[in-house]
Amino acid sequence: METKAGDPGAFAQFDLNRVDTPAFVVDAAKLRENCRILAAIRDEADIKMLSALKAFSMWSTAPIIGEYLDGVCTSGLWEARLASEFYDGEISTYCAAYKPDEIEEVARLSDHVIFNSPGQMQRAALILEHARASGGAFDVGLRINPQVPTGEVPRYDPSSPGSRLGFPLSQLTEEHMEGVEGIHFHNLCEQGFEPLHRTWDRVFDAIEPYFGQLKWINMGGGHHITRADYEREELIEFLRDAKEDTGAEIYLEPGEAVALDAGILVGTILDTGENDGPFAITDISATCHMPDVIEAPYRPAMLDEKAGEPPVRLGGSSCLAGDVIGQYSLPVPNEPGQRIAFLDQAHYSMVKTNTFNGVPLPSIWLWDSESDALDCVKRFGYEEFRNRLS
Repeated sequence: METKAGDPGAFAQFDLNRVDTPAFVVDAAKLRENCRILAAIRDEADIKMLSALKAFSMWSTAPIIGEYLDGVCTSGLWEARLASEFYDGEISTYCAAYKPDEIEEVARLSDHVIFNSPGQMQRAALILEHARASGGAFDVGLRINPQVPTGEVPRYDPSSPGSRLGFPLSQLTEEHMEGVEGIHFHNLCEQGFEPLHRTWDRVFDAIEPYFGQLKWINMGGGHHITRADYEREELIEFLRDAKEDTGAEIYLEPGEAVALDAGILVGTILDTGENDGPFAITDISATCHMPDVIEAPYRPAMLDEKAGEPPVRLGGSSCLAGDVIGQYSLPVPNEPGQRIAFLDQAHYSMVKTNTFNGVPLPSIWLWDSESDALDCVKRFGYEEFRNRLS
């Protein structure tokens, strides 16, 4: 899987020695720029734009996101709690399966409660009725599976055969739509406009009979709107048409696009060696700090990588043999103590970190490339590792 981003932007001038390692550094100015683009699309198309916490939930930046966007979408009770505590605006919650004892609190915290199947929605009916009787003001939505594969990697494609995400459109009946106030579909992963248009062609025909019933249609995330080559004018026209044709409020909930190219992961070379070519061990671990590198797999872009230099195989300090980031032509000598950084690591990497093998979590820094202000937002100590174990 090829990375769709990797523009160094202002990080080309950032001194990597200003932070400890490993460390995530997020540029507030780039975050504002991304949010301004999303807000402009929202305003021109007259829709609602949410930020997906599953991709980027650095809540210290919530004031930036709240200044521009309409709220956030969450993936279950804990993200909904986080949203209610730190974020402004609407909260839309979807979970592949709620536990029964979570639903009432999710409903209390959320403006939209979206179910993965009509069956779970029906089983929750009494809970939802009680939540509304207690003053809850929320809409009930159903996630559908468009059954239109568009992804490069099946693992990340909600429409891949056998997917558990969303109720298959081919099975949808009028009975299933009873009580449904909104439809949600999420079918993209770091993609442009065409896959959205192709998905909508399929969805439109299936839900057209319910246009008078639906208050809103949420087209999910995966839209790389803030990437320079995204077809924004086509998107605006499409969204306007969708709102007019359906009579429903239209929502988008980008995740990657909010934090695209807004963060780097800085590391230090700890040791080097030779085994069928040069290698280096760093305090950045693919397994612990960038698991998508292994899961996708993909090769993250490196800041200032020097084309033409002999490649070095980089890996982390965990005991997993496969904890390998990839082959890189380093911009610095392959020596202990040298600093390196990987681009576009604000979204998904930060939320997926773990402490396998006792590998420390990266610290989190907020930098503003316009003012050059740099603040350490969070450092993680041994206690974080200890306290999650028994």
